[in-house]
Amino acid sequence: MAEEKKQSFEEAMQQLEEIVNKLEQGDVPLEQAISYYQEGMKLSKICGDKLEQVEKQMVEIVNNAGETEPFTVQEDD
Repeated sequence: MAEEKKQSFEEAMQQLEEIVNKLEQGDVPLEQAISYYQEGMKLSKICGDKLEQVEKQMVEIVNNAGETEPFTVQEDD
């Protein structure tokens, strides 16, 4: 990834999915597979960091008292 621009979560996920598909095909030369793997790890970190940031924002939004509590999604039964 030569570009150092900020990527959206969706852009990073799309690139990560493309890398996974290429690696799953199994016909990638070893050097290229290593390069794809490294890029995939970077993209995975970007996605994880963005999810953590969103989770923190959700805690702040949901909790009006200003206390931080874990945010959990409640599923309908």
